[in-house]
Amino acid sequence: MLHGVLLIGLFSCAAFYIGEAQFFKEISFSPMIIGIILGMLYANSLRNNLPETWVPGIQFCSKKLLRLGIILYGFRLTFQQVIEVGTAGIMVDVIVVIVTILGGVWIGKLLKMDRDIALLTSIGSGICGAAAVLGAESTIQTKPYKTAVAVATVVIFGTLSMFLYPIAYRAGFLGLTPEQMGIYAGSTLHEVAHAVGAGNAMGQEVSDIAIIVKMIRVMLLVPVLLSLGYWVALQAQKNPSASGSGKLTVPWFAFGFLLVIGFNSFNLLPESAIKFIEYVDTFLLTMAMVALGAETSIDKFKKAGAKPFILAAILYVWLIVGGWALARYVAPVFL
Repeated sequence: MLHGVLLIGLFSCAAFYIGEAQFFKEISFSPMIIGIILGMLYANSLRNNLPETWVPGIQFCSKKLLRLGIILYGFRLTFQQVIEVGTAGIMVDVIVVIVTILGGVWIGKLLKMDRDIALLTSIGSGICGAAAVLGAESTIQTKPYKTAVAVATVVIFGTLSMFLYPIAYRAGFLGLTPEQMGIYAGSTLHEVAHAVGAGNAMGQEVSDIAIIVKMIRVMLLVPVLLSLGYWVALQAQKNPSASGSGKLTVPWFAFGFLLVIGFNSFNLLPESAIKFIEYVDTFLLTMAMVALGAETSIDKFKKAGAKPFILAAILYVWLIVGGWALARYVAPVFL
């Protein structure tokens, strides 16, 4: 197993090195995104030459290290941030998450697409991009290529928004105050990196609120994962022939994530220690992404078809239009 882990670790080191290039910094491509691309390149080139004894190491990275990475992700958040942004940001976030996930699953049924891909795409669009997709994947235990397809949709549309939002805001097309724009960006941009990149391009007044609102969306991953575990158990009971025992699968790593946030809220660790933990966490999540990419060939993307991208595009339109309406008309009620 060690050989497989070391292989994924080397790819992750390469992802970090590539991520230092100015081009990737400017478009806010995190090592995680670069990692899954490297993994997919490997899957479609040299993967067939991999000794079978190395496969358990790759699976260890995509399962165990993934859950540890999600838990440590909590060191990026504090409950004080929730209080700072207030009721307005929380309410908009809750509405966006609920409508995006439930709406995405419903649209997926209309499109007659794979249930797992529709669910992962909706959760990735609704919460926090790749990290949310990974958390959901760890709960429903789906095939790696489905996770990779969902991540791909998040990356494409999230990156597009990161460039469009600052342009629209600077041009005055949106008609939002800096506070409203911060809520809008934080509640609709896919990745944390996208919120940071777009926020910085619009000024600190917008950036500070956008990042906090985005982090509140990340916290909503916990109740979503718990609800998802319960839903998966119900589906297994209704369809005994499907895989799964019908027992409630509790994503314990979600509780670990919440406990870490609580611990971090006490500010017991120095900033240097927090930065180090965040760095290690990013590396672990990058390893998980590389491992998932290594299990994803072009043939599997063809198998998924165009429907996941159609679904992601529909959710993208909802986030832009619906998110703007919420920031413009709902948020001021609570500000």
